[in-house]
Amino acid sequence: MSANPQAAKRHKLILDVDTGTDDAVAIMLAALHPTLELVACTTVNGNRTIEQTTDNTLRVLDHIGRGDIPVHAGLSRPIARLDFPIPRAERDPGVHFVEMPLAPARSRAKATDAVEFLIETYRAATEPITLVPVGPLSNIASALALFPKLVDFVPEVVIMGGGHAVSNVTPSAEFNIWADPEAAALVFAAGFRNLTLVPLDATHKAVISLDQCRVLRESGKPAAIAAATFVEKRIEGYRSYQTLDDQDAAPIHDALCVHHLVERNVIETFDYHVAVETTGALTVGRTVIDTNFRSRQPANAKVAMNADTERFGRFVVDTLTRF
Repeated sequence: MSANPQAAKRHKLILDVDTGTDDAVAIMLAALHPTLELVACTTVNGNRTIEQTTDNTLRVLDHIGRGDIPVHAGLSRPIARLDFPIPRAERDPGVHFVEMPLAPARSRAKATDAVEFLIETYRAATEPITLVPVGPLSNIASALALFPKLVDFVPEVVIMGGGHAVSNVTPSAEFNIWADPEAAALVFAAGFRNLTLVPLDATHKAVISLDQCRVLRESGKPAAIAAATFVEKRIEGYRSYQTLDDQDAAPIHDALCVHHLVERNVIETFDYHVAVETTGALTVGRTVIDTNFRSRQPANAKVAMNADTERFGRFVVDTLTRF
């Protein structure tokens, strides 16, 4: 019998991140919540370059005393495009920090690259491990290209990306999908049997307020103080370039995917077919979510269209101040 039966029941996950501020909060939640086991983080180009997203990920884990969690660096560019724009943080510095406001990371990124790690980990897994990509889908698409049967080995995928009625990088597209649309198109067409998409329509309800930041900071916990700093930067950044319903709060997109693993009813999902536009001059990177079933294609994703704001806030504050 296991010496720690509770630990044996923890939900295993791998986070695929392009660590900016919302990724950082998601990493801390996944690494600290007692019902979750963060197996590893894989990193990808997106909010920053691959070198910076990897360093940011290491800094976050070191800051909360979880340097035992391995980090594997992944793709430094999209799978098909040579014209990928400058990293997002350089365009929106108020939301995605330029320099991680934490101590420098120890040099401990694993030699095994992210794509190889994902393939080998899932081929060898004896317990379910949920894959949670919250950045551009370059690593996941590359793993599928090398090992198409990966879809049979991954029991669950939870993706933060896209939008139906909401966008953020162009009038049509959300950043993670737009940053590598060919990768996203491949992932949605791959045939994962249990795929949940958490788009901006839901994550814009997953907000943390300035009042909640004060509670986080007053707890004195390293993770909570760091999260307060990140959220305050996000609120300041959103005020400067994007109008939200509440100017004293900001969405923490990636963290909602982690919360979903702990409390499944925090989001409301619907079975839809999702495709990605890769050629439209005005719509490249748009997630085409067939809410009216006009394509007559079978559903390939559970799509979150709403989230419980109050419950999300409690989850973030409780997790980061208690554990």
